[in-house]
Amino acid sequence: MSIKLQQLRHFVMVVEEGGFRAASHRANRSQAALSTSVKELEKILGQSLFEAGNKCELTPFGELCLPKVARFLNIYAALDSDLRAIASGQQGKVRIASVPSVAAKLIPTILGVFNKTYPNVEVSLIDDNAAGVEARLLSGEVDLALGNPSALNQDAISLTPLLSDPIGVVCLKDNPIAIHRQKVDWQSIQSEPFIRNGTCSLLESTPARVLSQKALYSVENITSLYSVLELGIGITTLPKLAFPPKTSSLTWLPLSDPKIERQIGLFTLKNRTLSPQAKIFHQLCVNHLAEKTLAL
Repeated sequence: MSIKLQQLRHFVMVVEEGGFRAASHRANRSQAALSTSVKELEKILGQSLFEAGNKCELTPFGELCLPKVARFLNIYAALDSDLRAIASGQQGKVRIASVPSVAAKLIPTILGVFNKTYPNVEVSLIDDNAAGVEARLLSGEVDLALGNPSALNQDAISLTPLLSDPIGVVCLKDNPIAIHRQKVDWQSIQSEPFIRNGTCSLLESTPARVLSQKALYSVENITSLYSVLELGIGITTLPKLAFPPKTSSLTWLPLSDPKIERQIGLFTLKNRTLSPQAKIFHQLCVNHLAEKTLAL
């Protein structure tokens, strides 16, 4: 016969309550049932836990068993609590990969909301370009990924669309383009020196691809791109989310012809069940970014 958890609990209760009668009230069992439970434990162990003449007094064997049983029950209680906390999303880890613009502008607000309710959950946030974000998800490095679904591997990845991010022209505020227009079309800026960046792939299926094709400069890093733009040696196109909110010298103007939008989505692997923590973060992203769509 195997030792039952309830038998160990009853043994400790008798000791803590000073007798079977008081322990039976605490256990909400009859005294006879509690006594039987302890006797079955003694039978399994092959030794008496309580003295025959005094049911409240531990035998030497019982004294040796008590601290070990109590320690085990404490460990079990802690394990039970931890597992329930993990199952409810209160403990654990969430690993997220995101394109830099979303990681910088949208994820922090979601993290703030998440942290208030789940302060003991560890969160890992990695920013990367769209291809890198997808690769990290496919390799299992992250649980969730936010980015552009253009490179989506539909056989392995599920996509939840979140928002549309319009493409615009970025230039110096004192550039004639910015002074005389509130929006621009690709033809009106053909003569401007153009700086290609990673998001210019969004122009490829439109007439505006000419701008990228004739570019003399190509800058992938977004921080370096801002520095080059501030020198006034050219203009570029960027999604609105990628444009810095606080810049004294640059401006973002919507591209009206062609009108291009970068679709931002939330990716998960089709063959992998999300952890409770990742499910909660996933839902927060959907709720928060759906509201953000209206503000873009």
